[in-house]
Amino acid sequence: MTPAELLTDAFTRIREGAERVVDGLDADQLAHRPHEGANTVGWLVWHLARVQDDHVADAAGLEQVWTSGGWHERLGLPFEAADTGYGHSVEQVGQVRGVEADQLLGYLDAVHQQTLRYVAGLAPEDLDRVVDRHWDPPVTLGVRLVSVVNDDTQHLGQAAYARGLLG
Repeated sequence: MTPAELLTDAFTRIREGAERVVDGLDADQLAHRPHEGANTVGWLVWHLARVQDDHVADAAGLEQVWTSGGWHERLGLPFEAADTGYGHSVEQVGQVRGVEADQLLGYLDAVHQQTLRYVAGLAPEDLDRVVDRHWDPPVTLGVRLVSVVNDDTQHLGQAAYARGLLG
C-alpha cells in the first residue's frame, strides 16, 4: 500500500463516518446540545471539515474550498471566512444553527474531493517535506496529514456519541 492509498482510505473513512452520523438528522437535532456546554453534532462535523480543509489546503498550497466553493456563504454561519472553529466558545458553538445535514455533507464532500486529489499525487518522499516551521521540531507533511486524520476521527467519534444521546 502506498502512502497515497493509505491516506485515501483514512480520509474516506472520515467522510463515510460523517455521513452515518448526520444521516436522518434535521437542523434542530444537529444543533441539539446533550449538555449546556457540549458541542453539537452539527458543529463537530462542520469543525472537522473546516480543519481538514484548512490544513490540507495550506499544505498543498491551495485555496480552501470553504471560500473557493462558496461554502462560507452557502452555510451562512456568522464566522469570519478563516475561522475553523478552533477555540470556539460555548456561545460560538451554539451559532451553528439552521444548517441541514445535506449542507454539511456537501461541504465535507467538496473538502474530501480536494483532499483526495492532493493525496493521490503524493510520493513517499513528499511526506518528509517540512510544511510548518513554527514548531520544534518542524512539522512535516506526513505529520500534518496524520494530525488531521487524528483530529477528524476524534471529532467524528464525539459527534457519533452526541448523536447516540439523541435517542
